[in-house]
Amino acid sequence: MENSGEQPGPQPPHPGDHRIRDGDFVVLKREDVFKAVQIQRRKKVTFEKQWFYLDNVIGHSYGTTFEVTSGGSLQPKKKKEEPTSETKEAGTDNRNIIDDGKSQKLTQDDIKALKDKGIKGEEIVQQLIENSTTFRDKTEFAQDKYIKKKKKKYEAIVTVVKPSTRILSIMYYAREPGKINHMRYDTLAQMLTLGNIRAGNKMIVMETCAGLVLGAMMERMGGFGSIIQLYPGGGPVRAATACFGFPKSFLSGLYEFPLNKVDSLLNGTFSAEMLSSEPKDSALAEESNGTLEEEKQTSEQENEDGMAETPEGSHPEEQEMMEIISQDAEHKEPKERGSKKDYIQEKQRRQEEQRKRHLEAAALLSERNADGLIVASRFHPTPLLLSLLDFVAPSRPFVVYCQYKEPLLECYTKLRERGGVINLRLSETWLRNYQVLPDRSHPKLLMSGGGGYLLSGFTVAMDNLKADASLTSNSSTLESHKTEEPAAKKRKCPESDF
Repeated sequence: MENSGEQPGPQPPHPGDHRIRDGDFVVLKREDVFKAVQIQRRKKVTFEKQWFYLDNVIGHSYGTTFEVTSGGSLQPKKKKEEPTSETKEAGTDNRNIIDDGKSQKLTQDDIKALKDKGIKGEEIVQQLIENSTTFRDKTEFAQDKYIKKKKKKYEAIVTVVKPSTRILSIMYYAREPGKINHMRYDTLAQMLTLGNIRAGNKMIVMETCAGLVLGAMMERMGGFGSIIQLYPGGGPVRAATACFGFPKSFLSGLYEFPLNKVDSLLNGTFSAEMLSSEPKDSALAEESNGTLEEEKQTSEQENEDGMAETPEGSHPEEQEMMEIISQDAEHKEPKERGSKKDYIQEKQRRQEEQRKRHLEAAALLSERNADGLIVASRFHPTPLLLSLLDFVAPSRPFVVYCQYKEPLLECYTKLRERGGVINLRLSETWLRNYQVLPDRSHPKLLMSGGGGYLLSGFTVAMDNLKADASLTSNSSTLESHKTEEPAAKKRKCPESDF
């Protein structure tokens, strides 16, 4: 709260923020599948067995649905009103329908020929319906399911949505849950609520979830307040944080501090020379680690899509060569901008800026008045929490996430022995999705087995009892009352001796 006057406030929203611009981070959506990409002209994107370019997306509103046309171009899809006056011809049940593979008159070669002619997916689905001998005998629900299945397979439709905490957490949990320690989106929501994340707070976060928790906190704080991120290794990984597309004003209140320097900060032996004694390339590695991790993650996703979902009508060798050439050009571009001397000066400038940010983070941590603590890492939570709680002010919340409950049980026991915390609670959220449709709403058959465990509580001051003399006298009185009861029991012991 004290630093709210020093740091500049976030910029007001731009009037065209609801429009997609070049360089924005967006999320591609198709049914329940998501993929985060950055808008770049003439960049080939592979998503759900389709490849296309995002040039035509620029200038449209978020939430617009596009259709993939020939040549990989995206065109806005026009909404067509379905005729409601026509009565569908449907059967009463499916008992006489036999799945022998002979009900469809169109063969795969015929469908391929239709695609080569450039016929849209809607027309292909309509011809599949007309050439199916069992479609009219199916029930109305079975017909809707058949049409939905064929549309998903043959219609190339993509919706561009704005990144948010919910969308990105669902995307990571579905595609790469290991990178976020199998944290489910409802568990992340519980963490933000229990941690009292709000604008103007001074928060401490230690996470190894690719920056997803950090991005969720930054989104909820809205650029007001400060966040100190503690990171292990050479630098913080913020691949998911970059997908949010925060403005530069949000980054002014974001600080980072190496985890291996926390003990020296607690002992009072930390100094600026300790940061300068680090390897010279460490600061540059810290700055670029998040970007490299993001590029690595993006390339992994593209490779997965390219291997498991080969684009129709395109050559994998050609696509791979285009990606390699574009990546090489991006890596060579910074080196070709200037001479080697300019590159070294820029590198030293970044190192100096990184060092200043570390010193500012150390000063904020030394005040020991943080408004909350969030821990979500792959490491054992007990030593982390016991060390970082010293930086949190009294009567402030803390939340610890772990994929397994056994480490949190040990952490719970250690906290009870240590003291200084109240309202300790170990919880697990249970999530089940429901299908909501007319006359057929029911829980879905497949559900998540677990989304992790949370240990939450509040800090309290530990030295107040010692500082107040009246409380000390009261405590001594209580101790005298406590010692009277065992004394009576001890007098009975000699009677039982022989």
